[in-house]
Amino acid sequence: MRPDAVRLMTAHRSKGLEWRLVVVAGVQEGLWPDLRRRGSLLEADRIGRDGIAEPLTPGALLSEERRLFYVAATRARERLVVTAVKAPADDGDQPSRFLTELGVEPKDVTGRPRRPLSVAALVAELRATTVDPGASDALREAAARRLARLAALGDADGRPLVPAAHPHRWWGMFEPTASAVPLRDRDKPVALSGSALDQLANTCALQWFLGREVKADAPATAAQGFGNVVHVLADEVASGRTPADLDVLMERLDSVWDALAFDAPWKSDQEKEHARVALERFLQWHVGSGRTPVASEHAFDVTLEAGPYEVRVRGSMDRVERDGEGRAYVVDFKTGKQAPTAADVARHPQLAVYQLAVREGAADDVFEGVRPDVGGAELVQLRQGAAKKDGGDTLPKVQAQEPLPEGEGDWIGGLLATAAGKVLDERFTPTTGQHCTHCAFRASCSARPEGRQVVE
Repeated sequence: MRPDAVRLMTAHRSKGLEWRLVVVAGVQEGLWPDLRRRGSLLEADRIGRDGIAEPLTPGALLSEERRLFYVAATRARERLVVTAVKAPADDGDQPSRFLTELGVEPKDVTGRPRRPLSVAALVAELRATTVDPGASDALREAAARRLARLAALGDADGRPLVPAAHPHRWWGMFEPTASAVPLRDRDKPVALSGSALDQLANTCALQWFLGREVKADAPATAAQGFGNVVHVLADEVASGRTPADLDVLMERLDSVWDALAFDAPWKSDQEKEHARVALERFLQWHVGSGRTPVASEHAFDVTLEAGPYEVRVRGSMDRVERDGEGRAYVVDFKTGKQAPTAADVARHPQLAVYQLAVREGAADDVFEGVRPDVGGAELVQLRQGAAKKDGGDTLPKVQAQEPLPEGEGDWIGGLLATAAGKVLDERFTPTTGQHCTHCAFRASCSARPEGRQVVE
């Protein structure tokens, strides 16, 4: 015995069967009637008892199509629904001529349906109705009964066919969970990195929590692999392991490039050319910076005071250099396609943290044990050429941050305190912005339309 279900079939397969409700969909001119000749390459359909028969004429095909439409329409015992699409233009889709033969005036239905015609959309509407204070008691009860029927459906193995219909799956009905064990010990410094500080204070605390704490971030992309390769080669040049020669760097690049996963060969070739240009810009900058490299990929670990909190800042500086006045200067290479504005660079958290770290002793070991003054920091945008007044496209775009004056770095201290407070208080609320475009958690974020169903 067949279970209750919607059966989908062709008109030919429906012969001899009946249902209370029948929907004949897509009754379009050109599809029904379909006056194209039937058969195959060898025309086996023309083989008859008396030999080879003549192919059906257009009139005979039309009669056959009309009989088939009659078969489909008469499968309904109580209700028949026939649908077609009518385009505004005369040369677009038009309803079949058979609709006029039904003896019923077709009804034009314009606009989008109230909801998508899918089980998920039906469940969403029923769920919303059951908890809608503006709906009548009778309507809410009817919605609940339909949800109960859907929730009770199962396959041959007893697995639910519509699990979202059961209230146990309505996450938004539950109170927010709370852990008896705090994420961080309040008696210990809060450990952060420069990039984490920017996410927590300026971008999205929820994105930071899901990516860094839960470790749910998406796998590394080809763009990240691009950046990693360029950073490694820049480190090799600064440390002297590889000469500052473009041909040598391209040989090193060729040896690892195939390990990067790109969507298509043309994309790999395009990105490889971008990498070559980026390395050429790097070499031009490396030779003409006017400063002396003293450390590359320099790891640091310092603890800073930030209001009522202590923040342990750990990370790695792409390069530490000595300027003409003997001061420490921090460089951060960037390989992204977007660059911050000048105003953003002036208060760039990562550069400011690097400067604070140097002030607290992060570079003492590469300055012969002497605490250097801080000469500033800069972003070197290797994917983007400099303006013509700054040397032109063969040089990278350089965005400098002035040295933080003593006692006037309060803004970065405020960011550190804000970030530390969010971590200790476990306040990971979502914040929307441009960062949402590439966020891996959009589908489960309550601040985004696509993720709002998680809590509503």
